[in-house]
Amino acid sequence: MAKVKITQSRSDIKRPERQQRTLRALGLGKVNKSVEVELTPQIAGMINKVNHLITVTEL
Repeated sequence: MAKVKITQSRSDIKRPERQQRTLRALGLGKVNKSVEVELTPQIAGMINKVNHLITVTEL
């Protein structure tokens, strides 16, 4: 599987609870925090749901 770097670029304040929980599940929570994860179908779905709050780069 490919690895991706996910960086939170916008705050989750005033966002629906579901989007906040998705960010937490990805390992994010603060602006400019980054995590490296394997790109599985589950992670791709989470990225799709909060793509307006994050930036994704392939490694």
